Amino acid sequence: MTVLLTAAQMRAIEAAAIASGAVTGLELMERAGRGVVEAVLAEWPDLAAGSFRAVVLCGPGNNGGDGFVVARLLRERGWATTLHLRDAAKGSPTDATTTRAAYEAAGGITVPMPDPLDRAQARSILGLAENGSNEAILLVDAMFGTGLTRSIDREDGDLCAFLYDMDEVIARSGIVLRTVAVDIPSGLCADSGRVLTVEGRHGEDPVIGADLTVTFHALKLGHMLGQGPRRCGSLRVVDIGLDRPDPEGTCHLVDRPDAGPLAKHSGHKYGHGHAVILSGPSGRGGAARLSARGALRIGAGVVTVGCPDDAIPENAARLDAVMLKPVQDGAALLAVLADARINALCIGPGLGVERAAEMLAVVLGADGGAGVGPRPAVIDADGLTALSRDAGLFGALHGRCVLTPHGGEFARLFPDIAAKLDAPAVKGPAYSKVEATREAARRAGCVVLFKGADTVIADPSGRCSINAAVYDRAAPWLATAGSGDVLAGFVTGLLARGFGPMEAAETAAWLHVACARSFGPGLIAEDLPEELPKVLRALGL
Repeated sequence: MTVLLTAAQMRAIEAAAIASGAVTGLELMERAGRGVVEAVLAEWPDLAAGSFRAVVLCGPGNNGGDGFVVARLLRERGWATTLHLRDAAKGSPTDATTTRAAYEAAGGITVPMPDPLDRAQARSILGLAENGSNEAILLVDAMFGTGLTRSIDREDGDLCAFLYDMDEVIARSGIVLRTVAVDIPSGLCADSGRVLTVEGRHGEDPVIGADLTVTFHALKLGHMLGQGPRRCGSLRVVDIGLDRPDPEGTCHLVDRPDAGPLAKHSGHKYGHGHAVILSGPSGRGGAARLSARGALRIGAGVVTVGCPDDAIPENAARLDAVMLKPVQDGAALLAVLADARINALCIGPGLGVERAAEMLAVVLGADGGAGVGPRPAVIDADGLTALSRDAGLFGALHGRCVLTPHGGEFARLFPDIAAKLDAPAVKGPAYSKVEATREAARRAGCVVLFKGADTVIADPSGRCSINAAVYDRAAPWLATAGSGDVLAGFVTGLLARGFGPMEAAETAAWLHVACARSFGPGLIAEDLPEELPKVLRALGL
């Protein structure tokens, strides 16, 4: 899997390399700056064909040091560069001071950023004319980077707000502006992807949105979480020659799954698992049918919908390969679970909260006399609401469960954790969706799949991954009714096939996005299971 680092983990890797003598801080800064220039020219090949104008915004830290290298290298290519330094009086780290000296020795001029900053001064930083055409400009954001641990002060907020909201100015000036962020757009928390608030002005947006973000060594959590994907533009990772340790507690991206575990080689249908999807009454069975179809398509050998008597005709009219079983109440479910071949259940989609509570009490507390213990279970939708209302049910959760909440369901289940996640992010590192999901998984004692474009999956041990439907894996078509029911069915089917809860959640989430991207615009939930065979063939099955 692809490693995602926190800012602290990245600093530790750099510090270890410097302490070992393998590299100096100055060498890392030079490699980073050169990597930015190479990434810019690769992203916009037309910029390699001539000399243009660059405006470089530097802060006083190492991110600013990288910016001085970028400015010097662009000058060496014949570009006209203007460099504005924020908080010059605060002093810079030794390596950043060295890169500044090299830039100035090459003829570069460092201009202190106005303080305080008004709108006219912000315009002048870009050299914008009131009327008439301006040449193409490359704006390099090297102000804060990943190490921002304070709130954004008013002056920085003024500048960032101006640069964030420049559409009208750009249109009037006729310029072609391209913005590149060094490591991460300034004002964005590198650990959470959350926008840090302007000091004393909550609700304002201080992030300089980038067309291109160039980061070093490895992706950071903030590139994949929250506002990160929307603010980073295109994303490139530059190798700066560091070893690749996997620090303890590292989060990973969910990568393309191996085909082997998904393949079927031999055996009969029950050898590939028997999943039971519990359904609600007549007129409310659509969600369970979507889950059942997902479980069957992903390879569960047998899938049964358990529903009240009055819903059997409706479900029989819509389902063929999926079996039906009358499950009127908890006692009936207990009798069904006497069949030891049933090895995974899905509780929640379209079930109704009261019925979900009754079924959960059975699923979490008994094995129906089959001698196999509580079965692996996916708890979704109404099942999650039932858990949030009954501490006894919540306390009965076990390590073979997978909870699949969206944001609202997560807030009902874990209101205090959700409150921390929703509180304004004043400084970095801000509380992140990764931390929230890990905390929720520890509390629940089972896997939690916290849905979203930045789906986070965690287990009670702290193991964590992100299934990111962003950048070149964006799948906005998944924002459609019933798609979550299909995901619950995918997870249930994989549990039935013998996948562990974490692996089932990760694999199902990846395949869910892959199906949406394979189908494309116009997707409805019913399309997802039907697209899965094409996706599985592409994996080599």
